Order: sequence, then structure tokens, then C-alpha cells
Amino acid sequence: MGTAEGGGRGRGARYPPLSALVVSAIAAFSAVIVLAVVHSAYDDAMARTRTLLGHNLEPTPWHPFPHAKGRPPARAALRCAPSVACLPPLSRPRPPPAAAAANASSRRQCPSYFAAIRRDLAPWRRRGGVTRALLDAARRRASMRVTITGGGTRLHVDMYYACVQSRALFTAWSLLQLMRRHPGRVPDVDLMFDCMDRPAVNRTEHGGGGDPAAPPLFRYCTTRDHFDIPFPDWSFWGWPETNIEPWDCEFKSIKQGANATRWVDRVPTAYWKGNPDVASPLREALLGCNDTALWRAEIMRQNWTDEAKAGYQHSKLSSQCTHRYKIYAEGFAWSVSLKYILSCGSMALLIEPQYEDFFSRGLEPRVNYWPVGRVGMCESIRDAVGWGDANPAEAERVGRRGQRLMQDLSMPAVYDYMLHLLTEYAALMDFSPAPPPTAQEVCEGSVLCLADEKQRRFLEASAAEPAADEPCVMPPE
Repeated sequence: MGTAEGGGRGRGARYPPLSALVVSAIAAFSAVIVLAVVHSAYDDAMARTRTLLGHNLEPTPWHPFPHAKGRPPARAALRCAPSVACLPPLSRPRPPPAAAAANASSRRQCPSYFAAIRRDLAPWRRRGGVTRALLDAARRRASMRVTITGGGTRLHVDMYYACVQSRALFTAWSLLQLMRRHPGRVPDVDLMFDCMDRPAVNRTEHGGGGDPAAPPLFRYCTTRDHFDIPFPDWSFWGWPETNIEPWDCEFKSIKQGANATRWVDRVPTAYWKGNPDVASPLREALLGCNDTALWRAEIMRQNWTDEAKAGYQHSKLSSQCTHRYKIYAEGFAWSVSLKYILSCGSMALLIEPQYEDFFSRGLEPRVNYWPVGRVGMCESIRDAVGWGDANPAEAERVGRRGQRLMQDLSMPAVYDYMLHLLTEYAALMDFSPAPPPTAQEVCEGSVLCLADEKQRRFLEASAAEPAADEPCVMPPE
């Protein structure tokens, strides 16, 4: 009996009661179900998370481009989520508003091209302002919707389509830096933005009294035939894909490079270096002018893929100021290269631009640039160089005036332009801005978290400081 009882106790210790097995099985099964639910929820979140870098987004249908819309990295749903990255400990503290100036007479005047803000917004001033219906109509050609609320303290972005490279990321960053530069001054706004190149709101469809009012659409450029509202482009805060630094740093570098070669020692030909493979008939035709003896022009092809592999050793803008004349040729539309070309202090030869960005309205022919015709382009370039060689002192002055225009286009001036544009736009809105349910809050922490190492370096290098003085005063109407 003793032996049997001992054996029974041994078997009981080795084999748990049936109830314990059932409980363990239920617990294990429940854990599997929970993990499956969590994994499914995470997988669903990754499939739906749209980011400023274009994850889970198609490219714009009006300007298709190669784009791998894959899912965002895990950090986009975890560390980079606004609910985490935008918590106060992880975001920079907001500085107090600057003290108001005693009167406007003591404040500096804005550059003359700021007056274009009123012209750009005139269609809505004449037609009863910006309504919610007009804003909704602009969505048809927008890549994202931007809302600023909370007295200029919160930014939300609703992505509709992917943007080329990191344009959307840097555009959102530009607005965050505006809020840092002018705390307490940025108005609440609700606007549609397209990050691609060509304007879309045609004057012929909205210019007449019987035509429907134009939908307000912001982008980087416009033309005289369009109502698109120009806004400073992303490259002012850096263009990592081409290794171009934030504007203040890049301008300083270009000017130093320009000062290394005196005007009289510069090569007396016209120079252009760029990418002709951007569906640009103008640039393709320009290649035919590559003859220093016949057309006095040196035309160089820039292959950015090869240049990236070589570490950007042959594309430094500061080393491209060795010619007396530099050519600006539009690409698929307007080109960010204009400001870099003008910065050299060479006499800029602009080939009949069709597009305008916000500052190019400050250009005056034969004052701070030299016009070149599209018809007979090579002959026009040759004649411009001939005039410059015959009038070297005046040609140098034209180049220096263009460089001065770019020197005055400092980042404080860029932020002032943004502030005045959004302030004038906000005054036309007849509704209170509110982010749609699908929008995501964007803060410095979430942008920096989403960026890769190089993008982060450019973003941090372009961070703004609170303004020490008042914004410039708009030119009189």
C-alpha cells in the first residue's frame, strides 16, 4: 500500500490535473489570438499610414514619376507617430512672441517683388474670398492639404499623392520653421498645395466674369497664364538628393567661389551645366549651342546618378563661377537653379522664362540679367556674349546686381514672404480652418524622426531661430 500510494503521489506530481491543462491551453490560445490581433492591427496600420516621404501613396497622376510606394519603416508607426514624436519633451520649446515695434515707419521695407503677393491673391479678393467650396475644388490638383491652427501653433498635413524625392518633407519643415521664426504671428490657414512643377489653374477657365472662380492652389511657381499661387520651394531648406545645402549656407559658399576669380580673369564664354533629360525641348535645343568658337557657349550635361556615385565631386555650385556669363534654361517647368546661377555674379543669360517663382518677379532685363530669345537661341547667346565683351564694365555690373538680389534674398526675407503671403491669404478665408480627420499632425520631432541621416542633417542645419526684429513692411498698394 505504501508503495502504491507513493507511486500515486509520484504520478500526480508528474501529470497535472486536467483542469490545469485546460487553463494553460486556454491561456496559450488566448495569447496567440492577442498576438494575431496585434499583428493584424499593426499590419493594417502600416498599410494605411501615409507619410511625407510618400509611403502608401501613388505619384501624382498629372505628373507621374517612378515611385516605390512601399510601407513605411516601423519607426513611422512607433517612434515617429505624432502622438509620440510631438510630445512636449521631444519637441523644441516654442519661444515667446517678439515684442511689437513702436511703429511701422522704423521697420525695414520689403523688397519690391513682395507686391506680387497682392496680385497673386487678387482673383479671390475680386470674387468674394476663399470659400470652403473653392478649397475643395482645388483638391483635384493638390498633392496635399495643409492646415495651421491653434493660433499658428499646430500644423496638420493630409497627403493625397506622393511628391518627388523629399519635397513634401522639406515643405512641411519650412512651415514649421516659419512658426519658429515668427511665433504668435503665423495665421490659421487651410490650403491646398501641389508639390510638382507645372501650374494647373488656367486663367482662360477662370478669368472671365461668367467663369467659375479659380480654386486656390499653392505650388512653387506660376505663369502669367495661371492663377497658381507661388510659394518658396523646398530647396531653400536644402536638397539632399543633389547635395545642395540650405540656402544661406549655399549662397555663402557660391559667393566665396565667385570671389576667387576676378571678372577679368573669368572665361569669356557663356556656361550652362544641368540635366537636359527632363522632357525639356528648350534644354535639348540648348545642347546644339555647345560650340565656344561659333556660339561662344559651353554646354555641359549633368548626370545626377553618376554624380551621386562619385560623391558629388564635380557638381559643387561654388566651383561653377569661373565664366563671365551663365545661362539659365527652364527644365520641365521652372528650375530651382535660377538662384544659384544669379549668385555667381556672372551676367546671367535667361532664355525667355515662361515660369515665375516668388522672387523672380524682382528681375529686370538688362538691369540684373540679360534676356535671350528662344527663337534663334544660339545666335542670341552669341550676341549677348559679344555685347558683354564690348561693354565689360556694364556686363559686370549686371552680374553684380543679380548677385545682390540673391544676397538680399536671405532666409529672413524668405520667411517674411511666407508670413505675408499666408497672412493675406488668411484674410480672404470665409471659414475657420480645421484639419480633416485623415490629416496627421506634423511637428519637428516627427519630421526629423522620419528623415534619413542625410535629410536630418540638412533639416537640422536649416532650423530657424526666432526673429530679433519685426517682419518687413509690405510695399504700398
